[in-house]
Amino acid sequence: MERVKNYLNERILPEEMEVIFNSAEEYEELMMMYGCAIREVKTKLEVLNDELSVRYNRNPIEFITTRIKKPVSIVRKLQGKGIEVSVESIMENLNDVAGVRVICSFIDDIYDVAKWLCSQDDIRVVEIKDYIQHPKENGYRSLHLIVEIPVFFTSGKQFMRVEVQIRTVAMDFWASLEHQLRYKRDVENSEEIGKELKECADVIAETDLKMQNIREKIGVFTELT
Repeated sequence: MERVKNYLNERILPEEMEVIFNSAEEYEELMMMYGCAIREVKTKLEVLNDELSVRYNRNPIEFITTRIKKPVSIVRKLQGKGIEVSVESIMENLNDVAGVRVICSFIDDIYDVAKWLCSQDDIRVVEIKDYIQHPKENGYRSLHLIVEIPVFFTSGKQFMRVEVQIRTVAMDFWASLEHQLRYKRDVENSEEIGKELKECADVIAETDLKMQNIREKIGVFTELT
């Protein structure tokens, strides 16, 4: 609760943040629940990577990062959807409060990890958005999954939604730079830079495909020998 109050006091926030402030204890509890859901998903992915490493000498996952949306981002997203700002509406209407980002070396690994995760019988797949096969206009590429996972609390089992983003190292590097451009308002020639970033995204996509082909060639050569 104190953490929420400090966050509010340090920033100029929309009036709707007062709703979150007045429901600080409920908000903290909800964020705790999202944090537990993130740990559940992350553990599943780590177990998967460990198993593949021992059984097949293969590590499709390079690393995993996690995050929970900040209060300001949550309020702005609810506002953008024209939805009432309340603790209850967060869980009912937002799918990406809890996020897990999975970084892989190769494109095929992205789809394999998604397949293995979604095939687990306690995972409910809510939505899949494939920005690799269908990139965004700015060049963004990644595979997005919205999944529900059961988390057991003293009050009982609760299904929590988590957004899982799976991408290659190169895609992640590009996305980090694009994010900086998008949120730095004082950047000159932002339109021109955006075009250059789009060109870089296309080059990165081509490089990812070439690296995938090289891995397949090496795999065939290894099997033959």
